[in-house]
Amino acid sequence: MRTLNPQEIQQLEQQGCTAEDWLRVEIADTQSLKYIRHARFSGDIRIGRFQKSFDMPGGIHKHTGIFHATLHNVTIGDDCCIENIKNYIANYDIGDDCFIENVDIILCDGPTSFGNGVDVAVLNETGGREVTIHDRMTAHEAYLEAFYRHRPRLIERLKAFAAQRVAERTSERGTIGDHVTIVDTGYIKNMYVGAYAKVEGAGRLKNGTLNSRAEAPIHVGYGVIADDFIIQDGSSVEDCTTLSRVYVGQACVLGHGYSASDSLFFCNCQEENGEACAIFAGPFTVTHHKSTLLIAGLFSFMNAGSGSNQSNHMYKLGPIHQGAMERGAKTSSDSYILWPARIGAFSLVMGRHTSHADTSDMPFSYLIEKNGETYLAPAVNLRSVGTVRDAQKWPKRDKRYAEGRLDQVNYNLLSPYTIDKMMRGLHVLEDLERLSGPTSDVYAYQSAKISNSSLHRGQQLYRIAIQKFLGNSLISHLERTDCSTAESVLAALKPKRTEGRGMWVDLAGLIAPKELVIALLDKTEAGNIESAEAFDQALRLMHENYYRYEWTWAYETMLDYYNLKPEEITIDDLIRIVSEWKESVVSLDRMLYADAQKEFSLSAHTGFGFDGASQHTVERDFEQVRGDFDTNPFVTATIEHIERKSALGDRIIAMLESLKG
Repeated sequence: MRTLNPQEIQQLEQQGCTAEDWLRVEIADTQSLKYIRHARFSGDIRIGRFQKSFDMPGGIHKHTGIFHATLHNVTIGDDCCIENIKNYIANYDIGDDCFIENVDIILCDGPTSFGNGVDVAVLNETGGREVTIHDRMTAHEAYLEAFYRHRPRLIERLKAFAAQRVAERTSERGTIGDHVTIVDTGYIKNMYVGAYAKVEGAGRLKNGTLNSRAEAPIHVGYGVIADDFIIQDGSSVEDCTTLSRVYVGQACVLGHGYSASDSLFFCNCQEENGEACAIFAGPFTVTHHKSTLLIAGLFSFMNAGSGSNQSNHMYKLGPIHQGAMERGAKTSSDSYILWPARIGAFSLVMGRHTSHADTSDMPFSYLIEKNGETYLAPAVNLRSVGTVRDAQKWPKRDKRYAEGRLDQVNYNLLSPYTIDKMMRGLHVLEDLERLSGPTSDVYAYQSAKISNSSLHRGQQLYRIAIQKFLGNSLISHLERTDCSTAESVLAALKPKRTEGRGMWVDLAGLIAPKELVIALLDKTEAGNIESAEAFDQALRLMHENYYRYEWTWAYETMLDYYNLKPEEITIDDLIRIVSEWKESVVSLDRMLYADAQKEFSLSAHTGFGFDGASQHTVERDFEQVRGDFDTNPFVTATIEHIERKSALGDRIIAMLESLKG
């Protein structure tokens, strides 16, 4: 870079350019000056080379340069096109190969932290669970900051981590990275715009970060208004979406006029048409409908039906109530929950519920409204095709770029977290039956009612799922074990580590032993964890070691469930466990098969074969649209799964039998 000589100043002035002080304007070369026209400069200006053209849709070519723009304290990289800036650009560093056209104003009025350090009042709109957002925040860090308020020293340390990042990001100059496109946009103030981001037609972007990168660019579309926010790489915010004090994680999609305030959305969320207020949306929280309101709740792996809403206001002390729908919970159309309430993992909510039920120890259940009361059907979602289909689709729908993923996501449907809840739920159902008698018509549990048939069916389904999980863990362990002798098999059963015993927790996608989490929090409070990066690395190691910890938990649970003692386990005991596993897997798959068959029943044909068609035409129309039951991919996969798991069970049993000598 160098200052201009008198001839170059004269050339620019002849091209309609002015400057408060030409001595403060620096250029890369003389050849690029012809591409600077009708520009006004003030403050310190540094301008790169203009040697390329941008190829526009429709066959138009626009040479790089500066045309009709006012710049103040701006650095411009090589081969940028800056054109038709209605107001001005001030205090910005612009990278290489940027295209900025038809923008009102781009302003940095510092010092600013670009959305880092904003407090988001999740769950309780009146305060008390604020999460301080920053551009390296994970779902797990945010979860602990929001929900572990009983540990004030921990909250202090987590906020100190955020403050470190805020200090690193604070600047008096804004940044627009390489290969950025900003067109037809209104007001941009105090923004960090990462490489390869595209901002097209946004109305206002204020105090925010677009953490874009080449491998996972961000797109912000027409009519978007966003204040005090951070958007992570791979995400898109479109079509008049409005954000205020919002964090958007990696590979999220927000669009079709969605409105969100004081909310956190973590990886792979998809929010369209509806509204969110003070929610903690863990990974894969999805809502598509205009009539849906999510408010003051914790969600993850959740799908909200149309018209779903919750209420955090009982017209007493204000909107202070909160609730939780644990991972995988769903709502049907027109469902309503009056907070506070807690819905167990992978449960389905239908109807209106105002009794503040806590079904966290009854995962995979239905909550159904009957005559204004909440009825609970424990475990029935275990046999639902939809539940299994969801579990299969989530990993496939992870759109994050492989490198640099922030959130550690465990997709397992059956895990120590859910199985532990099932075991507690099973004990509750057994206690209810013992205390109220096996012939009672209705049992009362946590402000909900359970019918006699639902209670007995729930016990059966929980036992099947528990046996399936324990058998899965045992077989996986045996496949990694020296099985040449009975002694080697039995000696290898006992875990080599103690980590994994006891209760497990779901930290917004990351499933880990609570004991390890508490140990990490103790270290953090003691000052042994010095940064957010070190904290996140410790959580990442927990995620990577999940299966090692799982066997420790499964082994202890297997002993308890089957009433075995470590020193007395025999090969016959292992054969019994594998045999029950095989029966459970086949039994559950047959239930799923029967549930899938309902989708092809005669009632499902209703609406096919229009205009008074014959039954044959109805069936043909149905088959052309929905396919044939016997060739349905899920059905064929279920049949194959039965055959494969049956063969695996037979093989393991035969191997164990051979060791008996």
